[in-house]
Amino acid sequence: MKSKIHPTAIVDNNAEIETNVVIGPYSIIGPEVKIGKGVKISSNVLIDGRTTIGNNCRIFHSAVIGTIPQDLKYKGENSEVIIGEGTTIREFVTINRSTSMDHPTKIGKNCLLMTYSHIAHDCQIGNNVIIANCVNLGGHILIEDKVSIGGMTPIHQFVKIGCYSFIGGFSRIAQDVAPYTKGTGIPYKSIGINSIGLIRNNFSERTRSILKKVYKIFYNSHLNTTQAVNKINDEIEKIDEVVHFLEFVKSSERGIAK
Repeated sequence: MKSKIHPTAIVDNNAEIETNVVIGPYSIIGPEVKIGKGVKISSNVLIDGRTTIGNNCRIFHSAVIGTIPQDLKYKGENSEVIIGEGTTIREFVTINRSTSMDHPTKIGKNCLLMTYSHIAHDCQIGNNVIIANCVNLGGHILIEDKVSIGGMTPIHQFVKIGCYSFIGGFSRIAQDVAPYTKGTGIPYKSIGINSIGLIRNNFSERTRSILKKVYKIFYNSHLNTTQAVNKINDEIEKIDEVVHFLEFVKSSERGIAK
């Protein structure tokens, strides 16, 4: 099906536009932009820089994607934004491109970025991630798959957030958040395994039970991180989720938020 581009939209002749794309009034599409099949772009949207939008994404009014990073060290190097298919970007979301081509700002498939959220340079966001209203991500943040982040939450640069974790709204994240956990607050406090999220994603009762044991040792035993990791290694069955939890903790550079 032929694309529908509103006559007031400004689309550079060098932009690559696939079939069945809708571009709304007064939107601006730059020369290095690639837009996949079935993408719906609302009014007053700006997409600039080397930006790739996957198939069937929806981009709402006044979103700004692919502008230069808000980093004083950036000197105009080639950089990029890649957005996976099926992702929804709501009103006034801003997404900056990376500071180099080594680690493009990347958002996975089927994510939901709600109104006024900000994704800074070099962030890596997994699949099926939900980022609520006014969440602000600093640069170089890694978010694994199936994470949910409540509204009005700032996240410090270089933080990592593990898969299937849930962060309550009005939190402040300055350290890494371990996978499969939930928490909230300023300062952030982990309050348990993300049981509801794990159930909704079809984790077995056995897996959830093992993860609860891991959580109890790591967070509630009054052991330091090294001691807790050793105890988990000695006492807990090494199912895939436990292995991932331990690898995440060992690779943490900012420390795990407890």
